Amino acid sequence: VQLQASGGGTVQAGESLRLSCQASGSSISNYNMGWFRQAPGKEREFVAALDWSGASTYYVDSLKGRFTISRDSAKNTGYLQMNSLKPEDTAIYYCAIDLTPYRFSSSNKRPNEYDSWGQGTQVTVSS
Repeated sequence: VQLQASGGGTVQAGESLRLSCQASGSSISNYNMGWFRQAPGKEREFVAALDWSGASTYYVDSLKGRFTISRDSAKNTGYLQMNSLKPEDTAIYYCAIDLTPYRFSSSNKRPNEYDSWGQGTQVTVSS
C-alpha cells in the first residue's frame, strides 16, 4: 500500500485543517490506519488510530475533542480533522497503515506497528 499525505499548511492559532491520506495499491478498509506527528527535535508521537472496520479509535489524550480521524472507503482516503489548532501542534504529520489484518489494540499507538508510511505533510500554527 502506498500512501500520499496532503493538506498541511500554515494557519493561525484557533483555525482548522483537514489532512488527507490517499492510499493506492490496496483498500484501506482492510487495514488499521494511524496518524503520527514529529516536531523539530522531538520523537515521532502518536496522534490517532482507526481500526479496519471504522468502528474503533484511539487518540492521544491531549488531543481528544480537537482532532478526529476518519476515512472514506469509496475514495480510499483517510483523514485527520484538526480543530482549534495551537502553536504546539506544529509538526510534520504522517499517516500510516498497519497491514496486520483484524487486530487492533493499544499497540496501534506505537509507530513500529505500522508497515507503510506516507511522506509527511507540514503543519505550522502561528500564534
